[in-house]
Amino acid sequence: MDWFEVKNIDSIDSPALLIFPERVQHNINVMISAVNGDRRRLMPHVKTHKMSEVVKMQLVSGIERFKCATIAELEMCLDAGARYILMAYPLVGPKLNRFMALARKYPQATLASLVDHVDGAEKLASAFAAAGMTALAYFDVNNGQNRTGYPLNENAFDQYAAIQKIKNLKVIGLHVYDGHIRDSSLADRKHHSDDSFAPVYDLLQKINNAGFPVPEVVTCGSPSFSSAAQRAQVYCSPGTTLLWDWGYSTLVPEVDAQWAAVLITRIISKPAPGIVTTDLGHKSVASENSLDKRIKFLNLNGADPVSQSEEHLVLKVSNWEVLQVGDVLYGIPFHVCPTVALHDEAHIIRNNEKSEVWNVVARKRKITV
Repeated sequence: MDWFEVKNIDSIDSPALLIFPERVQHNINVMISAVNGDRRRLMPHVKTHKMSEVVKMQLVSGIERFKCATIAELEMCLDAGARYILMAYPLVGPKLNRFMALARKYPQATLASLVDHVDGAEKLASAFAAAGMTALAYFDVNNGQNRTGYPLNENAFDQYAAIQKIKNLKVIGLHVYDGHIRDSSLADRKHHSDDSFAPVYDLLQKINNAGFPVPEVVTCGSPSFSSAAQRAQVYCSPGTTLLWDWGYSTLVPEVDAQWAAVLITRIISKPAPGIVTTDLGHKSVASENSLDKRIKFLNLNGADPVSQSEEHLVLKVSNWEVLQVGDVLYGIPFHVCPTVALHDEAHIIRNNEKSEVWNVVARKRKITV
């Protein structure tokens, strides 16, 4: 029996998400090994798995810091026992009040968010001041992603210095996410990552020369993790590494991570010769990529996707006569993060058997706050 097969698969309706904890633990160990065992340098992103149990596994392994992008993910981390969390997202609108509510509920926790401009920083500080609290923040730096962050140009230090002077706001560090670095070769990716990060050292030198406290630096996603891990005194924040997926196993083959999340689907029809239809629609697997980059089947070769709709995935297959309605197919999602967010629960597989169910609690936009 292959590692991904489930003996009691008839107890799991499809489509469904399977999680293999032993493989998750392997991936946690891979992250720890990448930073030479210094768990303090890890700040893994929880957006990939969105499950309290995975946070707890990391806490048991000695990882204490986490990164998130939603209020629900923040609350999940706190409920799981995490006490140092960076919400790597600017707080605007109701998010600010929700964030503050969790800060009041967990006063022993260190909760920080991002700022990238004086205006936003002043609004953040003002809201916390009105509540009798001090806001903690990381200065978000744009080193090429062009999504959020202040550009790494000649004005970056002046912006940082101005934010440092705002009352009721404490800047802990810099946030430098380089998700745009996706070169296919390790050498090119490392060069690109190092080149994009070089101006950060110049900014740090200016901060030091001005007499400001030395800021922490949080950087990298999973593709640039191997490069960032080699830099001294930076915190690394991989996310996908915890579950891994088909996309990154192809893009970043040097990482010894294992596929820990598997989708199951069943053949529901054989509508024409050479064609089968499964129940894996848009609502069950991330569909932002092209049709050929959504799932890699582990027990079906020679299958080409023809079309997909909300509840159906149609495949052209080479062994049509052998396949039967009701057959179970196992596959690895191309992009696991949004795939997990499509499922309310994950079926936990130990020793080829379903043992329990974990709630994908942070797929919600709101848990309690």
